[in-house]
Amino acid sequence: MQVEVKNLSNDVVGKTELSTNIFGLDVSTDVLYRVVHWQLAKRRSGCHKTKARAEVAYSTKKIYRQKGTGGARHGSKKAPIFVGGGIVFGPVVRSHEYSLNKKIRKLGLKNALSLKLREDSVIVLDNVTLEDAKTSEFAKKMKNFDVKSALIVDADVNGNLKKSAANLHNINVLPVCGLNVYDILRHQKLVVSVDALKAIEERLA
Repeated sequence: MQVEVKNLSNDVVGKTELSTNIFGLDVSTDVLYRVVHWQLAKRRSGCHKTKARAEVAYSTKKIYRQKGTGGARHGSKKAPIFVGGGIVFGPVVRSHEYSLNKKIRKLGLKNALSLKLREDSVIVLDNVTLEDAKTSEFAKKMKNFDVKSALIVDADVNGNLKKSAANLHNINVLPVCGLNVYDILRHQKLVVSVDALKAIEERLA
């Protein structure tokens, strides 16, 4: 399948061929869900923590005598039934990360790219290199494409491009090695350079 290649002024400068094995798949929402869930699980800090009975700062002295009070027999103020006592089965610091088959991860990336192309949300540029790191000028170039949010992908991210996009809301820049399903899906448009397309095909071959 062929798509138009444009420049930063939104002028058509040629055409390029897209691999049907990457951009022409039947989209599986199940695969996309599994990969996104895996990504977000890896990002969780897992630093939630409550104190168990052994960690609560209380005296170990018996709070009152064993018999004769007419109440229940207690030996420690650390018991979970008391206010300020330890928490039973509370959260502990841990990693939420789990493994996902590499084939599923690669298939998820192909599905995300196919979905964007099906939605006509892929913009192919001949070059995304900027001579100067100026946010205002880069913002004007993005207005040519009338996008609210975009993920810009290049084979080797230009330093000026990265600096220019840093202060633009919902405009993010990634190299091909950092391309992932979550970032593709959460942006309105996917902007890729011709060099990035070649690198993507090599990565997902």
